[in-house]
Amino acid sequence: MITISLPDSLQAFVDNEVATKGFANVSAYFQNLLREAQSKAHDARLEALLLEGLASKSMPIGAEWRAALESQVTAILVKHADRPKP
Repeated sequence: MITISLPDSLQAFVDNEVATKGFANVSAYFQNLLREAQSKAHDARLEALLLEGLASKSMPIGAEWRAALESQVTAILVKHADRPKP
């Protein structure tokens, strides 16, 4: 069991979220938030591993395909530059 204390402004926000988003209670709301965070972390880790594999120089591919792929990899890395490294 985890117990947390919230300032009044956050407590009001949570109460409103529970009331307006159909959660049974505060616990269900926080469980949903944690599942979403867990899913995002998993997705980020998977994406990092995929990018690492795609960026590997050991793939036998042509120069044109590699250039296009490297451009896409660079765009993804820029998009996620503010994420912590896995």
